Amino acid sequence: MTLTIAPRVRTLVLVLLAAACALLAGAGPASAHAAVTGSDPGQGAVVDKAPARISLTFSEQVALSDDSLRVLDPEGKRVDTGKPSNVSGTTYAVPLHSGLPDGTYTVAYQVVSADSHPVAGAYTFSIGAPSKTSVSVSGQSADDGLVGWLYGFGRYVSYAGFTVMAGGAAFVLACWRRGAGVRPVQRFVVSGWVALTAATLALLLLRGSFTGSGKAADIFDLSLLGQVLQTKTGAALVSRLLLLAAAALFIAVLFGAYARPSPSTTLTDGASRRQPDPEEDTQEKRDLTFGLSIGGVVVAAGLAASWAMSEHASVGLQASIAMPVDVLHLLAVAAWLGGLGALLVALYRAPADTPVDRPAVRRFSQVAFGSVLVLIATGTYQSWRQLGSWSAFTDTRYGQLLLAKIGLVVVMVGVAWISRRWTGRLAETAPAEAAAVRAKERVGAGAETAGDADITATGDGDAPAEGDSDLGTDEHPGTERAAQLARQQAARDAARQKRMRDADPNRFGLRRSVLAEAGIAVVLLAVTTVLTQTEPGRTEQEAKAASSSSASASSGTGASGALTLNMPFDTGGEDGKGIVTIDLDPARVGDNEMHVFVERPNGRAFDIPEVKVEFTLKAKDIGPLPVVPDHIATGHWSANGVQIPMAGDWQVDVTVRTSDIDEVTVSKNAQIG
Repeated sequence: MTLTIAPRVRTLVLVLLAAACALLAGAGPASAHAAVTGSDPGQGAVVDKAPARISLTFSEQVALSDDSLRVLDPEGKRVDTGKPSNVSGTTYAVPLHSGLPDGTYTVAYQVVSADSHPVAGAYTFSIGAPSKTSVSVSGQSADDGLVGWLYGFGRYVSYAGFTVMAGGAAFVLACWRRGAGVRPVQRFVVSGWVALTAATLALLLLRGSFTGSGKAADIFDLSLLGQVLQTKTGAALVSRLLLLAAAALFIAVLFGAYARPSPSTTLTDGASRRQPDPEEDTQEKRDLTFGLSIGGVVVAAGLAASWAMSEHASVGLQASIAMPVDVLHLLAVAAWLGGLGALLVALYRAPADTPVDRPAVRRFSQVAFGSVLVLIATGTYQSWRQLGSWSAFTDTRYGQLLLAKIGLVVVMVGVAWISRRWTGRLAETAPAEAAAVRAKERVGAGAETAGDADITATGDGDAPAEGDSDLGTDEHPGTERAAQLARQQAARDAARQKRMRDADPNRFGLRRSVLAEAGIAVVLLAVTTVLTQTEPGRTEQEAKAASSSSASASSGTGASGALTLNMPFDTGGEDGKGIVTIDLDPARVGDNEMHVFVERPNGRAFDIPEVKVEFTLKAKDIGPLPVVPDHIATGHWSANGVQIPMAGDWQVDVTVRTSDIDEVTVSKNAQIG
């Protein structure tokens, strides 16, 4: 939260940034988020006779269910038979009914990649000749619908719950031991445990529907739950629940035995010895602190590993290194953001007799600064694995979200520097008065009785009613009245102390800056949650390279006759003008590779909701042959295996949609073959 940057530290930060440059400059591809790299029949292919099966090749191994591969006829009826199976390596196939009639068929797939994320898509091929189809293949996504939204929200709550629970407990143990007995801090940490437990249970129920049908009715399907428990993600969620049981025991000890001071010792004269302060380092307290620290780190690391073992870090390049790095990254986030939330609660809700003091804030400053250094190192490594190149920062959605996350972290560090200035000015809030209040609460019964007798003698107190034996006699004044007066005085002292503390402009400024940091942290966690569900930028590049290799192999080694068509368009809406470019290679009969580029009039690439291409040979009454290219990068779509059945003067129609209602089709003729 509050950062003190020494020259040595600045040097370390510069070294880490230089390492980031070197890593990104020499990054190589790695696997995550499976992508389709080939199919048989291919995208848009026109085959003479019905195939016995269809097969898809992915960039990595995937998990299949009974409905992972579906083949639909022009009327939308399923024509696949049997379950999909792995035929070799990363190639999966499903058999078809024999004797299928001519027409255009749709292949829809929905699988789960090795990093636990669902991957969905569809394409078409034709038997004999293309035909109209009632099946819509555009806009399909595994994350669409209510179930997808609920699953994403559950992931956010689980990240937030872990951050609050682990970071809040770390703040108490490492920075402010007295906070173990403060009710608002206790509620803060316990709420994190409750949120993480509830979110984990919800994710277990939602997982089957999320990776399958996407229907809300399937959330409570116990057969789907049984299938989920057999997957890597299911095992990770169950492990998380078991670790949460251990976390509950940790929290019970932290806010139970650890929060209780040692019992007072009664002297021979009847007085009570002062109770030790929770901050005092008795041998018993040191032993308990050590045990809780070791146990807390083990439990927190195990919970963080439940994410690392089932998501991006578990697959691809250097997985054995990436998983512990991911664990460190999550622990650093929790220590920083969760501790920040606990500090905010302490500043606003701590009782007047146990205010958060300057040493606690300074200790958290050191913890936060160490967490930031760990985040820089681990974040640099993760960026290298997930992006692979500098261009992926701006050309992919993952890179753009990562830039947003980096920007939020930079803003938080800036606000933290402001908080550091307030911390330096923070004055201790009347320690003498606080000690007097605590002493007054622990005054012996004899002294309180004497004070009450004085008040009664001067007439300032209420005279005891006749027959009220509880208030005592002249020789033995009542202890209840004395205790009541002591409580009233303690309450007045506490209220006065709170007013004095709240009037301190430095403490007020610290509260405001910490509140701003906490607000940014909420947004930062949301961006991080979306980032973990987004396809890494370098996966798109890997899929593109694999597709290009497949197209080159199918087209042979003959001379290229690539065709390029530039067509201006104007859909009439906002940002509706641009230029669409079609590259067809080798522009001959048979398989072709097609690339579609969409640019603004100034030449800058930009994305649009939908682009479709159709080929028509009017002289032979062939077509239109539809092609729905896959999105590769900003303003770039691609399709492999585009079949041109014969040579001729083909009409190329491109449909461009720039919004829900703004759409236009532009055409151009070209000699192909």
